[in-house]
Amino acid sequence: MHTRRIGDVDVSAIGLGGMPMSIEGRPDEARSLATIHAALDAGVTLIDTADAYHLHADEVGHNETLIAKALASHDRGADVLVATKGGHLRPGDGSWTRDGSPEHIKAACDASLRRLGVDAIGLYQFHRPDPRVPYAESVGAVRDLLDDGKIRMAGISNADPDQIKQANEILGGRLVSVQNQFSPAFRSSEPELRLCDELGIAFLPWSPLGGIARSGELGSVHAPFARIAEAHGVSPQRVCLAWMLAKSPVVVPIPGASRPETIRDSCEAADLVLTAEEIAELDAT
Repeated sequence: MHTRRIGDVDVSAIGLGGMPMSIEGRPDEARSLATIHAALDAGVTLIDTADAYHLHADEVGHNETLIAKALASHDRGADVLVATKGGHLRPGDGSWTRDGSPEHIKAACDASLRRLGVDAIGLYQFHRPDPRVPYAESVGAVRDLLDDGKIRMAGISNADPDQIKQANEILGGRLVSVQNQFSPAFRSSEPELRLCDELGIAFLPWSPLGGIARSGELGSVHAPFARIAEAHGVSPQRVCLAWMLAKSPVVVPIPGASRPETIRDSCEAADLVLTAEEIAELDAT
């Protein structure tokens, strides 16, 4: 597995997104554990989660707990950078809400620390801006967690260019990652990707294959991905991730998975080299 950099840590060029293993349509625990173990066996050393990845109101942190269990039962578990998030909530009725108050973010971090069973969280990210709370206050809480040693690195998610610059300033130049939605069907985060490339900040595309419900449709909806995949004898999903990796050395895709075979295929994207002509064609799709 090739590596890339988040802050001062080398991580696998392809990470694992944990959300599909804990929300609607999630598999049983045995398959989820097998999926995480398959990722580790393939060389994955970055797993992304959040306290909001759960179904019911009484199981906040379901995905964090699941990942902690999987890592504890694998001989490579200690090598993984776990990135989690706070500031998003699921009341249990299928909706998503936000709480960017410093009080909530700090309490959420403490709870995540307990569930992950660590002294400090490897990468903690403010999940989504809360329109009721000044952005500087929310990021300021993350800065305090960093200063207090409860987190080792700080990131933000679902941010625009101005928020990236503001967060980096508030964090004293210590912003290491930005996690935004980016896929063949969702490219509005191109400006954020370019800014991260300029600043040397890791850019983590979430739902890089189009999301849980649509990842299997990638080749049929975006024909060039299917054509190039056929030429290489690989899946359109693998081509998609290789295309993202080619965009910038700061890009670290975190495809979600709930089956071992899915994450194994995604990991192979790190070895797929596309030609300049192929990349240009995919860029224009």
